[in-house]
Amino acid sequence: MRSANTSPEHAGPSTFVAVVLPGTGSDARFVERAFGGPLAAAGIRTVAVDPDPARVVGSYVDALERAAADGPVLVGGVSLGAAVALRWAAEHPGRTVGVLAALPAWTGSPEAAPAAASARWTAGELRAHGLAAVTAAMVASSPAWLGVELARSWRSQWPGLPAALDEASRYRAPDRDELRTVEVPVGIAAAVDDPVHPLAVAQEWCAHLRRAALGTVTLAGIGADPAVLGATCLEALRRVGD
Repeated sequence: MRSANTSPEHAGPSTFVAVVLPGTGSDARFVERAFGGPLAAAGIRTVAVDPDPARVVGSYVDALERAAADGPVLVGGVSLGAAVALRWAAEHPGRTVGVLAALPAWTGSPEAAPAAASARWTAGELRAHGLAAVTAAMVASSPAWLGVELARSWRSQWPGLPAALDEASRYRAPDRDELRTVEVPVGIAAAVDDPVHPLAVAQEWCAHLRRAALGTVTLAGIGADPAVLGATCLEALRRVGD
């Protein structure tokens, strides 16, 4: 793997940073837990970004631009964050070391994607019933770890959360043709049992990207230790360069 004359497996703390972006409704604390440890073990400093619920994608792009002002960056994220990171990398190959893409949710249009449908539905429920009631229902129907994570991040984004969810549900991810134009290496992590972030989407990204590798995890594994996402992405990224 070579981009911008450096690579994660040979990185030192002063070489570059990794900017990681949360998924829809999530926050910097979760992506820090997912990526921070594995990146630190590779000698890479993590910048975990909190979304501005009034302009989620814009706040992500702003954070990427700020970090890249000091030199090339490793970019990544979960779900929506992975899609935004990949698009930014496609548009700025000379400023990007590589991409860590965890749980990609859709390719191209979000129209038929389960994650986008869930975001739209949740936004409507929040407007109709309020944060407390919808959070309680979400916690009751979700794996315990996910309920804890989202209850915290939803509170931090209220009352802008419904607008943030609507924005995420409309975001157009790179389509197949755009995936083929990405020049930098990409390490992808997918959960084999996640219906909201289907394995087939990650496989599609991997098939159409020029330089990519895919590793898999389980939802139970993420719940036990979110760092499995970052470690799996990094291992896949390393395989691109082998």
